[in-house]
Amino acid sequence: MLISLSRTTPQFSAPSNPSSVPDFPMPPKLTPRLKYHADGSLWAKGQLKAGKMHGYWEWFRKDGTVMRSGHFENDVQCGEWTTYDRKGKVYKVTVLKARKA
Repeated sequence: MLISLSRTTPQFSAPSNPSSVPDFPMPPKLTPRLKYHADGSLWAKGQLKAGKMHGYWEWFRKDGTVMRSGHFENDVQCGEWTTYDRKGKVYKVTVLKARKA
């Protein structure tokens, strides 16, 4: 017995009235951000969302070793923040409670 399976591709078409399509706002774009010490060495790196610190950030000493790292939500520190000693080993971990900006 031979069975024939036909594949059909779903057809999509644009709405006849484009104004009937809901307009969803696009989320703000994340922009990489670097900050520098006066001597030109990297001080901090992270990202901005609508001009505010957002997501994972790191701060560095002038010798280039990481000093502190953690997360922001719209310019507010949140979650786990880690402080490192001069050799790069974890010195302290602080968990921040959520608070309003």
